[in-house]
Amino acid sequence: MPTGDDYRTKAAELYAKAKMEADTTIQAQLESLAMAYLRLSEQADRNAQNDITYETPRPEPSVQQQQQPQPDDEKKE
Repeated sequence: MPTGDDYRTKAAELYAKAKMEADTTIQAQLESLAMAYLRLSEQADRNAQNDITYETPRPEPSVQQQQQPQPDDEKKE
């Protein structure tokens, strides 16, 4: 799993490519992508501080419901 530094490195590479790009549309897209990588780096740093272990819950035993006999619905007159 990439670290925050890995994402920051990729963001720096994208910013450098953006500065070299002549097409302003592509330049803006590269800068936007670089910003996304910076957000990923912040999230990776936060995730690294958490010490969470996920354990898959055990399946509960299935309980089958039995249908109760219904009284006859006869009309009494």
